[in-house]
Amino acid sequence: MEHNPFVYVVPPKDDGILLRTVLRDRMGLSRTLVVKLKREERGILLNGDRAFVSAIVRAGDRVEVRLPEETAGDIAPESVPFDILHEDEHLLIVNKPAGIVVHPTHGHYSGTLANGVIRHWLEKGVSARFRPVHRLDQYTSGVLAIAKNAYVHQQIAGQMKKNRVEKSYVAIVHGRPDPPSGTVDAPIGRSDDEPHMRIVRPDGAPAVTRYETAETWESAALVRVQPVTGRTHQIRVHMRHIGHPIVGDPLYAAEFPVPPVIAEGRHALHAESLAFVHPATGERVCFHAPLPEDLVRLRNLLAAESVERRQKP
Repeated sequence: MEHNPFVYVVPPKDDGILLRTVLRDRMGLSRTLVVKLKREERGILLNGDRAFVSAIVRAGDRVEVRLPEETAGDIAPESVPFDILHEDEHLLIVNKPAGIVVHPTHGHYSGTLANGVIRHWLEKGVSARFRPVHRLDQYTSGVLAIAKNAYVHQQIAGQMKKNRVEKSYVAIVHGRPDPPSGTVDAPIGRSDDEPHMRIVRPDGAPAVTRYETAETWESAALVRVQPVTGRTHQIRVHMRHIGHPIVGDPLYAAEFPVPPVIAEGRHALHAESLAFVHPATGERVCFHAPLPEDLVRLRNLLAAESVERRQKP
């Protein structure tokens, strides 16, 4: 049976309930989205006709939601490089390069991923707002999901709150973690001395990160990391907290020299995979982004240096 998140045929068990209950509890729409749809001429339909959310539904009734068409707003289309891993009517999954900011912010009004995505959509005739469902730091590369409508964005955000979205990162860190795998459970908050930095502090927000060492070299290691929570700079802060900051990180590994094979400011952190239930199909999906060339070069350099050191008398 085809899964359509925007249509609900009322089963016998729901006979006599309110349309509002169908929208919120059966179709999973947020209160904010329901309010928005109520303002639309044909946003909420019951058997093809506009209906009030206070209407009573009967078994066999067809409830349909029609999301309004959206525009890019004030984000200008620009040519910005990124790889598309997957695209359908509801979602765009990209492999974000390191060095590109996700969304226009203070100091980064153009040249962002959002500018590039809007241009891509315009060329395809797609009219949508740029709605990233999670964040990646400027110098973190890898998988990023972008919703094409409010419903899909809300649904994936809900999965994230319930820890049903699996995010896996690859990080190359200084030193060799001991133990080689574990869980970091340490609250994170702003630094009093450097407001743009985060630190582990007792009054911070709860933060949990799992890690597992995959490769080791003489002075560094490649670890796979799964953040359970989603605090700003969480992986970077937690790896420094356990004594193994990420190679190249200008904030949390400033005392270490930057290897010549990666760009200045490029921390060796890559979002390798992202898995969640696709809101439009109901199926669990997983998207992967291969290790980028600069981190492959770093990996090869560290491996070569380890061999060289072992061969020295």
